[in-house]
Amino acid sequence: MADEVTLAAVAGAHGVGGEVRLKLFGEGPESLKVHKQLFADGRPLTLKSVRPGSAGAIARFAEIADRGAAEALRGTLLTVPRAALPPLPEGEYYHADLIGLPCVDAAGAPLGTVTGVENFGAGDLLEIERPEGKRALIPFRPGIADWIDGRIVADPGFLA
Repeated sequence: MADEVTLAAVAGAHGVGGEVRLKLFGEGPESLKVHKQLFADGRPLTLKSVRPGSAGAIARFAEIADRGAAEALRGTLLTVPRAALPPLPEGEYYHADLIGLPCVDAAGAPLGTVTGVENFGAGDLLEIERPEGKRALIPFRPGIADWIDGRIVADPGFLA
């Protein structure tokens, strides 16, 4: 599991008062509101406000007072400690919890490592990097790819 989870990336400045445009990686602006503090390259930023924007969200941080300071954050990832995320109901998970897990077959033979999680509308797909460096997407579904004891147990037929 990752110690930090990326919630957004700063896309640039918004206006002249220090607001920033955000590309969100969570469930919308509401997912940021539960955090009073986000981190930009380890630097704490106090979230004063966040609202929907045309392509994500617009946020204001107490430490960012003008357009120049906002523009300097362009491209910066905004993170929170994994422990700061709210607990989930049984059977739900954060994508960050899956990334980095080993992927094995039913007998325990290594198949690769989870390097990403995608969702194009039909459910989550796990990106598995094979030992030879090739990558494959497999459905994260029971019987195809199961999360068991800290690893993904996958049907190797889906990794061809």
